[in-house]
Amino acid sequence: MSDIVKGFRDPQVAKDLVAEIHKAVEGFDGTMVLMEVCGTHTMSIYSHGIRQLMPKQVKLISGPGCPVCVTSIGYVDRAVALARRDNTIVTTFGDMMRVPGSTTTLNHEKAKGCDIRIVYSPLDAVEIAVKNPDKDVVFLGVGFETTTPTIAGAIVTADKKGLDNFYVLASHKTMPEPMAALTADPELQVDGYLCPAHVSTVIGVEGYEPLATDRNVPCVVTGFEPLDMLQGVLMAAKQVVAGTAKVENQYSRYVKHEGNPKARELMYTVFEPCDARWRGVGDIPHSGLQIKGEYARFDAEKAIDVDVEPPQEPKGCLCGEVLKGKIAPQECPLFRKLCTPENPVGACMVSSEGSCAAAYKYGIEE
Repeated sequence: MSDIVKGFRDPQVAKDLVAEIHKAVEGFDGTMVLMEVCGTHTMSIYSHGIRQLMPKQVKLISGPGCPVCVTSIGYVDRAVALARRDNTIVTTFGDMMRVPGSTTTLNHEKAKGCDIRIVYSPLDAVEIAVKNPDKDVVFLGVGFETTTPTIAGAIVTADKKGLDNFYVLASHKTMPEPMAALTADPELQVDGYLCPAHVSTVIGVEGYEPLATDRNVPCVVTGFEPLDMLQGVLMAAKQVVAGTAKVENQYSRYVKHEGNPKARELMYTVFEPCDARWRGVGDIPHSGLQIKGEYARFDAEKAIDVDVEPPQEPKGCLCGEVLKGKIAPQECPLFRKLCTPENPVGACMVSSEGSCAAAYKYGIEE
């Protein structure tokens, strides 16, 4: 571990921050609910035992911050249908391989002989298309604003190369819209958000301002290390206690107010907002990104016709309720029984950033 990382894990500073959190909420009547919407935050909270350090007035819950987890079953089914085509290569990041569709996974289809390849960059998929001009190469574009610019860059590169066999099956999503949807849910009380760090490096802090100004919900952009998390909780808790709502930036060492304008420019050169389906949350207006008309020839859903089976949600799986923060993973009847990392039923157990996977790995929390 580097000295820099050790500095963000200093035990004494952590104790001091925990003491400050306890002091800040001493006179608070009731329980404040703070939601994080970032898979890496989820893992940090579980792995460092941060929930156990909180006073009784502070409840931390996990929201839909894992991009793989919120990808719809219908998307996986379409990816499978594409993989089953003759002369087709499906390329993907590794975390999509084990996500269950209605009846199978990409991992199972690969074992049956489908040409499915794990890549580490969308540009790897472009190179595969260059080397296999007689085959259609489909990249599974899944992710939030963090990865979308890189996929936009791959499409621009394919366009410049004049490729006619490279496609993207897009399932890109944007984060502020589901946060607004969860805030409006009458069954869910969210008093404040710990906003995602990676996403915020791209969109900046401006994207969360409507939550604070229009919906009166405190927002704190927070880093990943334990001291980041504790300071983010402290900042959010102080806002809740004071009855104020604004966007604060705890992660200012990387996140700028304006974010990354060049990344956003590239992203919106290729993509445009659209409605999107979030597993567990449902259809959310303007929360997705689809490929623009001028790049439509790279859109796998529009350019390649396949028969896709009707989507079927797994019986008994409460992944949707976990993603909305309405239940903890251990409240799902399948957790640690039928649903384990070796045999996942829902996507929340598949991804390394999923709430169920984190709860399984680091123990059940009360």
